[in-house]
Amino acid sequence: MLIILITSLATYISRFLGAFTSEIIDENTKIYRWFNYLAYSTLAALISRMIIFPAGTLAESNYLSRFIVVIAAIIIFKITKKNLVYPTLFSAIIMFLLSSENI
Repeated sequence: MLIILITSLATYISRFLGAFTSEIIDENTKIYRWFNYLAYSTLAALISRMIIFPAGTLAESNYLSRFIVVIAAIIIFKITKKNLVYPTLFSAIIMFLLSSENI
């Protein structure tokens, strides 16, 4: 119970501080852009790692399947005007269909 309380407190304090300071922060400053670039580069590194050095069940699929899914997700992302829901759903479905051939 204590762990749930502490983690909830940490989550909601950071969200409150983010909402509280969002009016003050200028999005065009160098430090804000640096954090934005850092976040995107970290995300790109994690996605690349999942494709090149996958773990768990994803490691059982071949490289071609993973690259096809990534390319399809990017195309769906562009077609749906940067909506994240459709590429996420369709990439899971495409990966399932590509890996179900191996069953």
